Amino acid sequence: AGCPQGMEYLTQLDQIIIQQETSLLEALTGWEVKNKFRVTNSVGQQVYYALEESDVCQRMCCGPSRGFIYHITDNMQQEVFRVRREFQCCTGVFCCPMDGCRYFASIEDKNGQVLGHVSNLAFCCSPKFGIFDEQKNLVAEVRGPCCPCQTVCCTDDIDFPIISTQDGTEMGKISKQWPGLLKEMFTDSDNFRVSFPIELDVKKKALMFGAIFIIDMMLYEKNQNNN
Repeated sequence: AGCPQGMEYLTQLDQIIIQQETSLLEALTGWEVKNKFRVTNSVGQQVYYALEESDVCQRMCCGPSRGFIYHITDNMQQEVFRVRREFQCCTGVFCCPMDGCRYFASIEDKNGQVLGHVSNLAFCCSPKFGIFDEQKNLVAEVRGPCCPCQTVCCTDDIDFPIISTQDGTEMGKISKQWPGLLKEMFTDSDNFRVSFPIELDVKKKALMFGAIFIIDMMLYEKNQNNN
């Protein structure tokens, strides 16, 4: 299928670290600002930057249900791809999402061509997300633990294995890393790592990369907004 223009460097990576920048304004006032993430490779070199584009009223009033576009740019500030989700008012139950609570986000290359989609799935005890191709065919499930939370007494990584729906093998893994006591207590800044085989199709890498922003928004922004 070829590599979308601008995503060539992603073909060389087997691991990405995503670190959310802490906003002093948000920590002191509770004013929800646009999320910003530094993205580094396995040796700590910054390779991408992710910036949220969203409406201030939706950030303050709608919390994790808000619409947004994450622009992922390279070190030359050129857009590589984007994660787009429209605003949607949930009219159902999060753990059993019918049409009213299915938050489909599209992963697009820099020209707006859809590479695939990410959405929450129905679950019983453990949160689950789906990775879909361009036609919204489910290709993988991202399976979270029963309790996807971290505390000072439980600082281990929280793993979300990515399981292929075709053969049941693990295609990769998303892990939420402990950001430190002060960040965890007083901010909603989160750190993630996503790992995958280096030879994996670059579009699937982009979909796994994009899934992090959906997981962060739906599982880890919610607590702060409810407070």
